Amino acid sequence: METDITLNDGSCRLNKKGWTRNSALKLSVVDWMCDLPETIEQTDYVEVQFKNTRKGYYVNDQHLPLQKGDMVAVEAQPGHDIGEVTLVGKLVLNQMRKNKVDIQRLENRRVYRLARPNDMEKYEEAKSKEQATMIKARQLAESLHLSMKIGDVEYQGDGNKAIFYYIADERVDFRQLIKVFAETFRVRIEMKQIGARQEAGRIGGIGPCGRELCCASWMTSFNSVTTSAARIQDLSLNPQKLAGQCAKLKCCMNYEVDLYAEAQRQLPSKDIQLETKDATFFFFKADILRGLITYSSAPNMPSNLVTITAQRAKDIIAMNKRGEKPSILDDSSQEKEHVVVMDYENVVGQDDLTRFDKQKKRSGGKKRSKNHKKHHSNAQH
Repeated sequence: METDITLNDGSCRLNKKGWTRNSALKLSVVDWMCDLPETIEQTDYVEVQFKNTRKGYYVNDQHLPLQKGDMVAVEAQPGHDIGEVTLVGKLVLNQMRKNKVDIQRLENRRVYRLARPNDMEKYEEAKSKEQATMIKARQLAESLHLSMKIGDVEYQGDGNKAIFYYIADERVDFRQLIKVFAETFRVRIEMKQIGARQEAGRIGGIGPCGRELCCASWMTSFNSVTTSAARIQDLSLNPQKLAGQCAKLKCCMNYEVDLYAEAQRQLPSKDIQLETKDATFFFFKADILRGLITYSSAPNMPSNLVTITAQRAKDIIAMNKRGEKPSILDDSSQEKEHVVVMDYENVVGQDDLTRFDKQKKRSGGKKRSKNHKKHHSNAQH
């Protein structure tokens, strides 16, 4: 007897409302309260996502039975827009507080209805014109000699309005450009300036770590990143390695900078030299998280490198201040007290490339020995 197991109980569909993120959307929120129906009744606000990373919050004053993944027609200026419901219930209020959305300004932003077939036809027709419009807009901006880049174009769901996202380093007077756009595309024009990081989030992509870009998957606010974050983490100041897809410094450089800064406070200053009875040692490099420092007997080149713990370096500095000099820089007895070395053990030999060959040799050797014994016994008979 076959039994069909369904993971859709009506209240928490794993492909739409649950924890599995819809890959077609960016900055999707995991609705971990989706299996609690009473949370949906606590608010009439819903989160609606449009193209790429643009989101909006609207009032469901008609109390439509909306669920995550529904396509709805919402109020816009002018006309209406088409978007996908990405969050309902109590978590919407949390997201609104997180994004600092003023609830009083949402009184006139309402959800009209669930998207009808004719609404979706207009929606698809408007979206199909975005790529050609963006290329034409770039040509028009270049013809007017404006120092700006049209990064993306987004049509409203009813096709009556188009948002042009642009990047510019300086202030741009695009009043003439708006007139040209309105005459060319016959729609209402809205210009919205974005940064290079926001453009990368709208376009999306894969980072050097092999995962989806943070700006396209979960980041909503972008803090400034400076080269000091690389210096604190002892990273190579190579612009090609530090730059992300947007040609700016990688946002992930700020993730662990506080941890490295705290660990670096436990290390002695790089400018302090260590004196022994035989030589003077200079700072060469440091393993910040492990608390290990490598010293060299030459100031500007690796020579007679010795790696000691931060505590051992502090002890030698204290001895030098008292006028004492140790005989050697590395004291293995003290190092064992302060450093716990986690050696990797190949327990079952899984990293040995010849492990299968050894088994074949053993099996072959046993087989040859058996044949040799059998041949020897036949020779005796």
